[in-house]
Amino acid sequence: MKKDKIKIVTIGGGSSYTPELIEGYIKRKDQLPIKEIWLVDIEEGKEKLEIVGNLAKRMVEKAGLDWEVHLTLDRREALKDADFVSTQFRVGLLDARIKDERIPLSHGVLGQETNGAGGMFKGFRTIPVILDIVEDMKALCPEAWLVNFTNPSGMVTEAVLKYGEFEKVVGLCNVPITHNMMEAKMLEKTPEELYFQYGGLNHHHWHRVFDKQGKEVTSLVMDKIFTQSENTVQNIFHIPFFEEQIRDLGMLPCAYHRYYYLSDDMLQKELEEYAKGETRAEVVKKVEAELFELYKDPNLKEKPEQLSKRGGAYYSDAACELISAIYNDSRLDMVVSTRNNGALADLPYDCAVEVSSIITGAGPKPINFGKFPPAQRGLLQVMKAMEEVTIEAAITGDYGKALQAFTLNPLVPSGKIAKTLLNEMLVAHKAHLPKFKDAIEKIEKGDLK
Repeated sequence: MKKDKIKIVTIGGGSSYTPELIEGYIKRKDQLPIKEIWLVDIEEGKEKLEIVGNLAKRMVEKAGLDWEVHLTLDRREALKDADFVSTQFRVGLLDARIKDERIPLSHGVLGQETNGAGGMFKGFRTIPVILDIVEDMKALCPEAWLVNFTNPSGMVTEAVLKYGEFEKVVGLCNVPITHNMMEAKMLEKTPEELYFQYGGLNHHHWHRVFDKQGKEVTSLVMDKIFTQSENTVQNIFHIPFFEEQIRDLGMLPCAYHRYYYLSDDMLQKELEEYAKGETRAEVVKKVEAELFELYKDPNLKEKPEQLSKRGGAYYSDAACELISAIYNDSRLDMVVSTRNNGALADLPYDCAVEVSSIITGAGPKPINFGKFPPAQRGLLQVMKAMEEVTIEAAITGDYGKALQAFTLNPLVPSGKIAKTLLNEMLVAHKAHLPKFKDAIEKIEKGDLK
């Protein structure tokens, strides 16, 4: 039964994205009868939580709403009787992301937050933590929905479904929304005047575009992409895809496919930034510092424009839209990470996929995408296998599985480089990898080379 008043918890509440989340709730004040918003963080994030939490309170007050905004470091206190829990945390903070990018690049290997070695290590650090959160939710708010946009979102969602055995989870990403908005603009339409069908994995999907009469206009979008400035997202270099390859796909790739279709070019760009001390993580750290200086201003009572430079635009708004769609059983069409249930015929039934879905009061219902042609299918199945092995490694701390995941990943050279890189990154991140304690001790003693 629909509750008259709801409690929403955000874990990682001290994030620079939180003002966008609060703005999203305020925009939907007539759709969501919010009573309490709890922003949760850890001791290391206490100062940021206070700064951004006070801004959130000012935003709610300015909107004339009587919502209670609570700030806490006690996750269990916050979770008790929650209706929705959103997660936007980063284990190891931005310094861990800097290591994920710079260590691979020091070996001439691509370093990126959710792809390659860096993406796998983000999974190693994050998956045990999300499973701890799920255990708390089972005890304190078993009926709540978990809305995750902690990266790697697809792997995190699959870990919760398979190993957390918690069905009420949805993974979110801003990339499909960004594509929809850019491509609609190219065709001089609004996103609502088009239908976008997505299928694949988080940061690794393809899509097709149709008009309201049911005519496919994917090729028209390609015409625009290859004659105008190409669509991409804030944090990915603008290197044009090869037109012949994309035309052959017959579908539009995700912006992150540049790392797979244009690996050498993307690596070269990253190496140039690495040499200047300007990897994406280092740039983001500076942007975040500037944002928090703005957030401190007691006269600031709205989301600042500068937040758009942070990357991840529309993330928080998508989370608010998803929560509203579940609460109101609105049957909205959204792209989410959810259990496959046969929507993608080329992948296991029980795995997590990112796919166009109808959002109901009972959660996402994925829309059948069918089978992929061989070019997409081959890459997709390798990536899914890599995700499955990465999740297993994260949960078990098994060194052999971690090495197996590195070997499967198309962006990591196999052999000695893979092993050297794995060892160096395990030691660098040891404070946030308790599952790998035994392997790290062996590496430090020189027993694992």
